[in-house]
Amino acid sequence: MSNLDAAFRNVIARLDWLPNWVSSLLLIGGATLLVLALHGFLTRRLQHLVSKRGLFWRSLVRRTFGPGRLALVIAAVSLVSTVAPIPPEWQAGMRHVLLVATIALVGWIAVTAIHIATIIYLRRFKLDAEDNLLARKHVTQMRILQRAGVTLVVLVTTAIALMTFGPVRQYGVSLLASAGAAGLILGLAMQPVLSNLVAGIQIAITQPIRIEDAIIVEGEWGWVEEITATYVVVRLWDWRRLVLPLTYFIQKPFQNWTRDGASLIGSVFLYLDHTAPIDAMRRKLNEIAEASPLWDKRVVTLQVTDAKEAVIEVRILVSARNAPQAWDLRCEVREKMIAWLREAHRDALPRRRAEVVRDTLSPHGQDAMPAVAAA
Repeated sequence: MSNLDAAFRNVIARLDWLPNWVSSLLLIGGATLLVLALHGFLTRRLQHLVSKRGLFWRSLVRRTFGPGRLALVIAAVSLVSTVAPIPPEWQAGMRHVLLVATIALVGWIAVTAIHIATIIYLRRFKLDAEDNLLARKHVTQMRILQRAGVTLVVLVTTAIALMTFGPVRQYGVSLLASAGAAGLILGLAMQPVLSNLVAGIQIAITQPIRIEDAIIVEGEWGWVEEITATYVVVRLWDWRRLVLPLTYFIQKPFQNWTRDGASLIGSVFLYLDHTAPIDAMRRKLNEIAEASPLWDKRVVTLQVTDAKEAVIEVRILVSARNAPQAWDLRCEVREKMIAWLREAHRDALPRRRAEVVRDTLSPHGQDAMPAVAAA
């Protein structure tokens, strides 16, 4: 450190013909450019070293790029400011800028640490797994808690930085002393924000919805794509996005198809003639299910659930590993069953009957015209 001080003082001696404020700016600017170049060189070396390693290490280097650069700049400026001929009227301002920059750096490091900790924790869980209930549970909790933690760090960092300014601190004390009506007005104005914040904490703890849950909401079917601090993004089946506030999922009813597991039972309803061969249909259903890669080999059943004057209602139940496969399996069973009935049992399809009724004698002793009664 003594050699570095001697080098700085030698540079200052060479710049003694310049005004103090000019030489100070040159020294601070030169030191900043020097550490930026050094940081760029070190970053390129680190990126080269981790280029063949996992995604985590590449993400770690990328995430620490900004905080590392700011830390080196603060260190360089702090070191130069101790030996540079800074004018006395600038010294207090320089110290205050360094203090605010240090507070911002600590907050930035805390946000980066939260992000890295989230990545490390979630590396064990895969959303693309076949049964991803546990993964969706932990991903939802960590994403909501991460956003809440980042929001808290930003608020605390901003508050601490503002407290370093004397006028702001004085106004803050005055506002706290007379915060009755102001606090009430502020509370009413921030009610939507606060309610969504509380709803987010409730969702993280109780988890009525999770990332990639299949849900039906507002008459639309889709998957929970993203849960932010204030709203939820639902990816609909036709790629549209439905955005809803967090409070919606606390205050209003909705359907969650994957609340306790990814597997689902799909239903198919057929309306057939009373002569439909139910036993043969059960055998055909088993054949269709066994041949389909979408069936998870757990549930397959066919039942007559209703009988009306013209048709009977046949309900088919088949299970699949997740909601998209259950939908595709329902369509496959419906198509193949109707095609089989059309080819092998055409009489089983819905039809209307007509009966010819003929009176034996008319009032004049002649045969009456036939009457047709539809059924």
